[in-house]
Amino acid sequence: MTPATGLRIWGRMSSINVRKVVWCAQELALDFQRIEAGGAFGLVQTPEYRALNPNAMVPVLQDGDVVLWESNVIVRYLCAKHSMGTLYPAELAARFDAERWMDWQQTTLNPAGRDGFIQWVRTAPAQRDAATYLQSVAATEPLLALLDAHLAQQPFMAGDSFTMADIPIACEIHRWRALPLSDTAPVTPHLDRWYQVVSGRPTALGVLDQALT
Repeated sequence: MTPATGLRIWGRMSSINVRKVVWCAQELALDFQRIEAGGAFGLVQTPEYRALNPNAMVPVLQDGDVVLWESNVIVRYLCAKHSMGTLYPAELAARFDAERWMDWQQTTLNPAGRDGFIQWVRTAPAQRDAATYLQSVAATEPLLALLDAHLAQQPFMAGDSFTMADIPIACEIHRWRALPLSDTAPVTPHLDRWYQVVSGRPTALGVLDQALT
């Protein structure tokens, strides 16, 4: 594995975590090289890759001598480096408001919805576990209602403008929308309005318009 020159993102676009980082880099108008890794592309178990990320997972960011893993950390790093005061809020309370929602995506929203996505999108119909799928739907729908109530109060996740907080949440909603609506799905006009706005950003092209696999 050759030393990094410029900005490199390791990972396949079918990964929600890679999509976060790619969208962030596009939002910041950064020149970067993306190297396929993980899933069918393999590579992550090689000694060279594990030297970058001992967890053998994607994504990995190489920015010169800086090597980072964990997708939301990478988003924070890029925004802090290239968009202080805009995508990365400068004011302390606003910054940690954004950080809170990024952590919530990773610790609450993603675990709730992951099994439903895997069962519906990545599992053949004859092999799906209906109980697992329905349990995931039941866990996720109240969180969608929570998001809708939050976005009824403000246009974006962390206030009046688009910030780093919107990226991971939008990637999660993009994935969830691959599933059919259940009979118990909450009505979410504010979440729908927000998602239409953020997914319509030119920088989201190649990310939120991708078919999910």
